Amino acid sequence: MPSQLSLKQHAELFDRTACAVGLDLEEEAVSGAFQFDEIAEAVLRCRRCGNVKACKKWLTEAPDAGAGQGLAPDFCRNRDLLAYLQEPRD
Repeated sequence: MPSQLSLKQHAELFDRTACAVGLDLEEEAVSGAFQFDEIAEAVLRCRRCGNVKACKKWLTEAPDAGAGQGLAPDFCRNRDLLAYLQEPRD
């Protein structure tokens, strides 16, 4: 079972990555575009990633690189989910 500290760390990494690509996860949840179970699964997916150091490095550079591209890094296990949330909705 994942420790609470580990879950908290990865929830923060996921949220910071979302912010870096221009998403507000709270807004996505309130609008109904992102359900609680999807958030929990995204955090668990992040926790299973072996690239924590690379992620933290990317996040320190994101204002210059990631935010301009609007994409999470290739190694991000939530890249497709974040890209989906960025798609325009009617």
